[in-house]
Amino acid sequence: SQRGGWGSEMMGPRFPWLLWACACCWSAGFCGKVVVWPTDASHWINVKVLLEELVLRGHEVTVLVPSSNLLIDYQDTSSPFTFEVLQVPFTQQTLHTAMEDFLNFWMNEVSNVSPWKIMWKMKEVLEVFTNMSKQTCDTLVMNTQLIAKLQQAKFDVLIADPLSAGGELVAEILAIPFAYSFRFSDGNVVERLCGGLPSPPSYVPASTRGLTDQMSFVERLQNFLFYFYMDLFFLNDDTAGELLQPTTLCETMGKAEIWLIRTYWDFEFPRPFLPNFEFVGGLHCKPAKPLPKEMEEFVQSSGEHGIVVFSLGSMVYKLTDEKSNVIARALSQLPQKVLWRYKGKKPETLGSNTRIYDWIPQNDLLGHPLTKAFITHGGTNGIYEAIYHGIPMVGIPIFADQHDNIAHLRAKGAAVELDFSTLKTQDLVDALNTVINNSTYKENALRLSKIHHDQPVKPLDRAVFWIEFVMRHKGAKHLRPAAHHLTWYQYHCLDVLAFLFMCTAIAVFILAKCCLFCCKRCGRIAKRKKE
Repeated sequence: SQRGGWGSEMMGPRFPWLLWACACCWSAGFCGKVVVWPTDASHWINVKVLLEELVLRGHEVTVLVPSSNLLIDYQDTSSPFTFEVLQVPFTQQTLHTAMEDFLNFWMNEVSNVSPWKIMWKMKEVLEVFTNMSKQTCDTLVMNTQLIAKLQQAKFDVLIADPLSAGGELVAEILAIPFAYSFRFSDGNVVERLCGGLPSPPSYVPASTRGLTDQMSFVERLQNFLFYFYMDLFFLNDDTAGELLQPTTLCETMGKAEIWLIRTYWDFEFPRPFLPNFEFVGGLHCKPAKPLPKEMEEFVQSSGEHGIVVFSLGSMVYKLTDEKSNVIARALSQLPQKVLWRYKGKKPETLGSNTRIYDWIPQNDLLGHPLTKAFITHGGTNGIYEAIYHGIPMVGIPIFADQHDNIAHLRAKGAAVELDFSTLKTQDLVDALNTVINNSTYKENALRLSKIHHDQPVKPLDRAVFWIEFVMRHKGAKHLRPAAHHLTWYQYHCLDVLAFLFMCTAIAVFILAKCCLFCCKRCGRIAKRKKE
């Protein structure tokens, strides 16, 4: 099914978007067509900002979306995008159940199992979501009519996220260049093996491990072994199956023209990178807008103590009664007023200083002058809004990149980290008092904010530029390193080292033989003289 095809009239709520797009197209002299293979949840929230900016600059954007998804509302008539809906075999309920099982494991069970059980559970969960991605991909490949329609549209570029395999295949079918927008992959495996990004395990921590660039010997050993494990796991993964034969998924991923990484040097540890990797963290951030009247009144009632903003992201909307009461009891002990985004059962220990909302204007609250701290799960979107506005954080990471994100902020002195599985009331009270009353946390948060704002080009403008660059030049092959044409042993110069070792061994062997020959000859001469 399809909503708002290319030939349909864009009237009503979409008409202002059309006027602006025409104005940008007329002034820039270049309008392109963009097709998108998105990843759901918070990834969609981030890339949606980029796509809206592309529309504002005159480009047509078509999103290929599965009929069952979490946050992509393809029935929104006010959307500036055209949606092509893929009728996938899995249901909305199946998707939500899989996500709930995943979250429940990390929030309620992970503390009671061994590290090997965690690894095995992660493998099972990844297989579930990987299978859904494959089914979505199969749905498109089997729809010859849709493929023909997409080919006739003559798109200029495809934007994808490597977390959801399939965009690479669509780009191959349509014979167009593609760009990636993403935060990380487990163990940095996609960036390293497929993108060619140098990642020395001695000081580049593997993602999901919660390490920093200052590692002890044991941590470097763990980091190295995790890199090795993820390499084996990824290289043996056959996600694309027969669809990409005779090439492999990793080789196809390596064809990405531009990799837009959703972080920046205000947050990242210094590390080597390549010219086709652009760091665009915080592209979704913007100045705060006025709060709704009732919410502003509650914020102002906090007086000199200010407010605390609390959100565990778009996916964690309920907790166990025990955990929610532990948190509510801690919040009730604060002199600050608290705005908590939460859809679960109202905790019995909820204090009069805390208000619960199904949704909060998070960016606007973080930009409010009375905001003192941000309690966050450590999602990239939320922490960049906090960095943008210079707000210190209490991090309660749960899964994925969240441990890494909080580890980065902790190392930079802008956050305190808590363990969700062992969280106690006093832990949260102490952490909040620390980031609010210890001025160094606020100073460090403001320092990161200054670094973030002190850029020659805004992150969103930089991301749009590189997408348009790929469209104008039909790719960016001149930015891709020669590493893509080397085997793994050539890349690490193992063949060179083997040759040098062999030459050294031969030289030592010849030298030893010569010495032995000389010694024997001298021995014979000495014996003759003695006789």
